[in-house]
Amino acid sequence: MSLASSYTRLAPLYDTVVAAASRGARRDSLAHLPRTPADVLLTGVGTGLDLPFLPPDHRYTGLDFNAAMLARSLPRASGLDYTAVRGDAMRLPFADASFDCVVLHLIVAVVPDGAACLREAARVLRPGGAALVLDKFLSRNRPAPLRRLLSPLAGRIATRLDVVFEEAAASLPFAVVSDQAAAFGGWFRQIRLLRT
Repeated sequence: MSLASSYTRLAPLYDTVVAAASRGARRDSLAHLPRTPADVLLTGVGTGLDLPFLPPDHRYTGLDFNAAMLARSLPRASGLDYTAVRGDAMRLPFADASFDCVVLHLIVAVVPDGAACLREAARVLRPGGAALVLDKFLSRNRPAPLRRLLSPLAGRIATRLDVVFEEAAASLPFAVVSDQAAAFGGWFRQIRLLRT
C-alpha cells in the first residue's frame, strides 16, 4: 500500500485519531505565528486541524499531496483567507522566498525524506521568516531498536518513527529559537526555527 492510498483511506478517521491528541500542542505552536499580517504556508495541512486555531489576519496556503485530506480542510477555513493547493512537501510548487512563515505540523516524519521537506521550507521562507515544527522525532544517539525496526512499515502506512530532527535539519539555513517537549515524554517536539 502506498502512502497516498493509505492517507486516502485514513482521511475519514484521521480527525478522530489525531485531533484530541494534538490539539494543545498545535495551539501552542501556532501561538508563534507572526503578529502582523503575513503569508503563511501550512505544509501538510491534511484535514485542516490547524485551521480553527489560526488568526484571520494572515493569508494562508494549505498544501497537501492527498486530495481527500485537502478537501476536508476546506470547511474548516471559513473566515480565513485560505487557498488549498495539492502538491508535494518535498518539492513545493512555490517560488523562493514566498512566505513569512511555514507551519510543519506532523509532516517532517510523514514524508519519505524529512530533510527535503525542511530544505524546501527554508527555500520558500523569506529571510527572517519562521518555521513552526511539531512532530515525533527520535532523540539523537538513542538506539530505539523497536522504533527503527517498525519504521519502514509505519512509514508506508502513516508516519516514520525513526526521524532524527538534528540529522534532517543539518546544514540548513535555520537557527533554532526554541525546542521543547510537546507530548508523550518528549517523543513529540515543538521546534521554532528562524530562516537565517
